[in-house]
Amino acid sequence: MSLDEIRGIYADQAKWMARMDWVNRLFTGRYRRRLFWNARGRVLDVACGTGTNRRYLPDAVDYIGVDLSPAMLREAEARFEELERGESLFEMDAAALEFPDDSFDTVVSSLSTCTFPDPDAALGEMARVCKPDGRVLLLEHGRSDVGAIARFQDWRADAHYEKHGCRWNQDPAAVVAGTGLEILSTRSAALGIVTAIEARPGR
Repeated sequence: MSLDEIRGIYADQAKWMARMDWVNRLFTGRYRRRLFWNARGRVLDVACGTGTNRRYLPDAVDYIGVDLSPAMLREAEARFEELERGESLFEMDAAALEFPDDSFDTVVSSLSTCTFPDPDAALGEMARVCKPDGRVLLLEHGRSDVGAIARFQDWRADAHYEKHGCRWNQDPAAVVAGTGLEILSTRSAALGIVTAIEARPGR
């Protein structure tokens, strides 16, 4: 799927996703909090969407969010205005981040590798802009550990991707392995559907 096709999907879904954010928080909130609360310093939120991750990061961090979709960024901006937060948001392709090497102490992203047209390039960019002693924190979803659920995901994989631009039966750890990141730890939850990954630049 091309970048323009993905932009189109999220242009159609941005307002709905903002309204349904409570469902996202209910399902993934505890996992985001556990993973992202360790973020520090200057933080880049890649594929920030409607800004959901910000509430799970420490207040003191210097936050920058980037997303491919202008519609999603508008929803994030509205959210931050409501919360009286002056956060920095930029339209940007995750596979071509417009920041110098070693720019961030922490890079975070959630439920995003499944949508990237080129996950290797996007993860390589996260590694590039993260400081050598920094961390890349990823909360991803993928193929369940439960056979019946996994089979359903496999059966619906093509249709789900065409409608949502999401490869929901991916193996998140396998996607990250072999990129410019060194995996330090992984934790799975929610019947294996959710995976939390802590990594660092492999250079």
